[in-house]
Amino acid sequence: MEAILPKDIQAGLDAARVDSLRKSSRLRVHADGVEHKVLRYWDTGFSLDAQTAPQLRGRVDLFDGAAHLFQCLIVAVEQEGGEMLFDFKRATRVAKSAALDFERAADAPAGLITVDAPH
Repeated sequence: MEAILPKDIQAGLDAARVDSLRKSSRLRVHADGVEHKVLRYWDTGFSLDAQTAPQLRGRVDLFDGAAHLFQCLIVAVEQEGGEMLFDFKRATRVAKSAALDFERAADAPAGLITVDAPH
């Protein structure tokens, strides 16, 4: 059975839920030099607070604290329960190091140790 609540009570419950999500999340989206706190994250997208979320579309960067996780192409899907939902068109994990332009041998040395010759 589904309970039907008055609009003002439902709005208050939605606001409390969004506030709780905002306080517990470390994820951030950076778009056009502006940072937005992610309320929820799932494999195919994320949500932002509908009150403060702009109509983002295109390239954004997803961070967990200071760690850069993904470069994403996104599109806004819908607004639901005080949240603006976004889907990933593409989410590319950010590499920790630059890509190599050669094949590294499995038995390659980790470094070069030299011995100083006596003088």
